[in-house]
Amino acid sequence: MARVVVIGGGFGGMAAAARLAKLGHDVTLLERAAVLGGALTTVELDGFAWDAGPTTTLLPAVIRDLFRKSGRPLEREVDLQPLDLVREHRFEDGSSLRLPGGSRAAQLAAFDDLGPGLGQQWVDHVASYGDTWELLRKEWFERPFDDDVAPRELTSLLAQRESLDKRLRRRFRDERLRLVAGHRLVMDGHELRDAPAFAGVDVYLEQRFGAWTVPGGLAALGTAMADRLALRGVTVLTGTEALDLVLRGGRVAAVRTAQGEVVADHVVVAIDPRRLPTLASYVRRTMPAIPPVVCHVGLEGAVPDLPHEVVLHGDPMLVVRTGGRTTDRGAAWTVLGRGRLAEDVLTALARHGLDVRRQVIARVDRSPRDLVEQWGGSPLGVLWQGPRTARTRLGPRTPVPGVLTAGAHATTGSGLPFAGLSAALVAEVVGRA
Repeated sequence: MARVVVIGGGFGGMAAAARLAKLGHDVTLLERAAVLGGALTTVELDGFAWDAGPTTTLLPAVIRDLFRKSGRPLEREVDLQPLDLVREHRFEDGSSLRLPGGSRAAQLAAFDDLGPGLGQQWVDHVASYGDTWELLRKEWFERPFDDDVAPRELTSLLAQRESLDKRLRRRFRDERLRLVAGHRLVMDGHELRDAPAFAGVDVYLEQRFGAWTVPGGLAALGTAMADRLALRGVTVLTGTEALDLVLRGGRVAAVRTAQGEVVADHVVVAIDPRRLPTLASYVRRTMPAIPPVVCHVGLEGAVPDLPHEVVLHGDPMLVVRTGGRTTDRGAAWTVLGRGRLAEDVLTALARHGLDVRRQVIARVDRSPRDLVEQWGGSPLGVLWQGPRTARTRLGPRTPVPGVLTAGAHATTGSGLPFAGLSAALVAEVVGRA
């Protein structure tokens, strides 16, 4: 039995801790905040509640695998449901697209409603990522990367210099298709000219596997994971910040905190590695992807009937999420803003014809700085700064013996399923007790 210390109580850290405990290790999880969950928590005010972070997820199989291999199946803990409509895109010319998930035929029809032939252009673009996804899945997301034995196809893909912006401009003459294909990365703070073409694979995942959510809020997944840690006997120390790693004989031996050292045979870093001086030099060329402006509002009275998510294209780009818990007091919306936001986010929303300013009875605003300070780093992981960014992330192994990484800043990248995959890679490297 190895003594494993996991730093960070977000989804990636909790997933790694649960898997390692199930493998028989003595696991301690350190979290600087008072509660676990990171971005998978709830914001509450005056009877309203909102998801603090994401409201949907891709690749439900990753989450199902995590729960199955750490205890009870997911279905007994969380009601994860598919969304028939992933989101609605509204464009500056007045047109709109209601994008279904999990169906090639449905997306073909939806894009054809935008204009003749656009449906075929879209499904051809999505299909072009099929082989890319299979390669990434087998050799990057589900196998610990090793430069010495990595297949040539993967190293060639990771070295490709074509940007996503260039590919989309080459594929689509209609700007609206480019906006749909790149919006997720843009909303996460990336410039498409700095993101490699393979980073656009999410459109393939949405079409093939759909988007999923939990009625009442995805934060329920964070609560279920915290319960799973208790079930597996993980020692959880909240309010405990890791200050650095302690090395002895060239190998990690403990984690230093203000309360003292926590002895470890292995350490899993599920936070931004730059917060730990021992690892900071290895990621000095990376930058975090900065979160958007976030505005949670509780609304009284009748509100527009919107799907789970609406993307309002323009500068700034706004995203309205309506998946918050609706109470007797009214509806809970979250509005995200990205770009040149020179006015109040609700004023910007009103310019798109969604004026709810007089219906606001509860409001919580979070700036990008607020979010980074609250979570101790960006939950959006590493900023794309060209194709080589993928290789500058650490994980699952690091240059420091005994230290591994998981979560948004690790090799697999940000997003719930990818954080979950990073945890599986860590468990594979550490192995059974």
